[in-house]
Amino acid sequence: MKTPLLQLNGLTKAYPGVVANSDVSFQIASGEIHALLGENGAGKSTLVKTIYGLVKPDSGTMTLEGRNFTPPDPRAAREAGVAMVFQHFSLFDALNVAENIALGMENPPKQREVAQRVRDVSDKYGLPLDPDRVVGDLSAGERQRVEIIRCLLQDPKLLIMDEPTSVLTPQEVTILFETLRKLAAEGTAILYISHKLEEIRQLCDAATVLRLGAVVGTCDPRETSAREMAELMVGTKLHVPTKAERARGGAVLSLKGLSAKAPHQFGTALKDINCDFRNGEVLGIGGVAGNGQDELVAALSGEMRVGNKMITLKGEPIGKLGPNARRARGLCAAPEERNGHAAAPDMTLTENAALTGAVRKRMAKRGFVNWGKAKSFAEEIIERFDVRTPGPANAARSLSGGNLQKFVIGREILQAPDVLIVNQPTWGVDASAAAAIRQALLDLADKGVAVVVISQDLDELMEIADRFAALNEGRLSKPRDAKGLTVEEIGLMLGGAHDMEVAHVAS
Repeated sequence: MKTPLLQLNGLTKAYPGVVANSDVSFQIASGEIHALLGENGAGKSTLVKTIYGLVKPDSGTMTLEGRNFTPPDPRAAREAGVAMVFQHFSLFDALNVAENIALGMENPPKQREVAQRVRDVSDKYGLPLDPDRVVGDLSAGERQRVEIIRCLLQDPKLLIMDEPTSVLTPQEVTILFETLRKLAAEGTAILYISHKLEEIRQLCDAATVLRLGAVVGTCDPRETSAREMAELMVGTKLHVPTKAERARGGAVLSLKGLSAKAPHQFGTALKDINCDFRNGEVLGIGGVAGNGQDELVAALSGEMRVGNKMITLKGEPIGKLGPNARRARGLCAAPEERNGHAAAPDMTLTENAALTGAVRKRMAKRGFVNWGKAKSFAEEIIERFDVRTPGPANAARSLSGGNLQKFVIGREILQAPDVLIVNQPTWGVDASAAAAIRQALLDLADKGVAVVVISQDLDELMEIADRFAALNEGRLSKPRDAKGLTVEEIGLMLGGAHDMEVAHVAS
């Protein structure tokens, strides 16, 4: 047994109505890649925030290199040798890479020296990155490299990574894993949080499993199946979504020459997209982050207006209509960014239920919201989608990321749409909740709804999609039957090198 670098002993943290961590104890050795597993709301985020100095525990102790470790803030944690790459990046689009990294330094040297240090670290760890590039022009994978290199410049003893592969292509995941293995070989301990259990099996030396805030087990991921780990996390058998054979109907939503300018300097223009979305079908749209996914969802949902005849719903031109008018006609959508876009963080779950549900659930009359109906709708979402929260009066920001995702997706599904568009529906969601969300989407399609799933998770798309199309630089490939598509064909479609002539898909 290696000498532990970090040791946690009996950490407990409670908030009103919930115990986030309950008597948590485990240890991490230098050079070890240690997974922290648990379903949404299991207490992972609270625990790593405690280690990083963002949360003060109610009881329990931590030691780092055998000495008492009680960081009052992240600066103290960093000075002690703890670095963290968060799931949500904190970068300024208008600044270049070196400028962003300098902002995270206590006493930054001259920009020329920062840029050279970035080049040196990126070369050493196989993370190619130009310090002079503007961050707004970078892909999601390149942005993550900025965050990682910012941490590596601190020469950390412990690196915490929260859902690091959620926005990466398979090739970028390979590069990241090579970097992490090299860091571990040099003695850096890595605490790794991910819901992608096959990646855990591939990368990690050990795993600690949390359930309802408490440690319920440990395992060697290399000798434990993904299903066994998932069932240890949830405490029950894992449900596997079942995809039934169903008759596909005609086109309910049609795009004809859909084009739109990039909404901002770092956005992506949509270019002559032609496609039909059919009743009773799941159409999966894949693509590397930053290729027009957000813009396509905005154009379909009504957040971004386009030529009126570019989009028709049940034969009616709707390109000029806003989101509420489209909802009234049966088109619902859930964007990728749940906190601040799909949900208002400081509003209660009842208020967030009313934000998009007021139209189809008839919650408003003569400009006044029926809050009783809104509360009942929020309670229905919480119950049907197993949202872990004390109740509908809690603010959206009080939920874990995965639980807020379940709330947002459930809110749209329970409005009984004719067309549902979802972007990254299971982003940051544990295996059990992801299976439940995918099953709910399949159930909608079984009822005759046209379901459009935009995702960077190709396994997810292949599991539930009837047809598959790829977005590349704002262009959509001709959809193809998902059954029988090879990984090589999908890769070519994603790269824009195969069948990217934009063509109308006949019903």
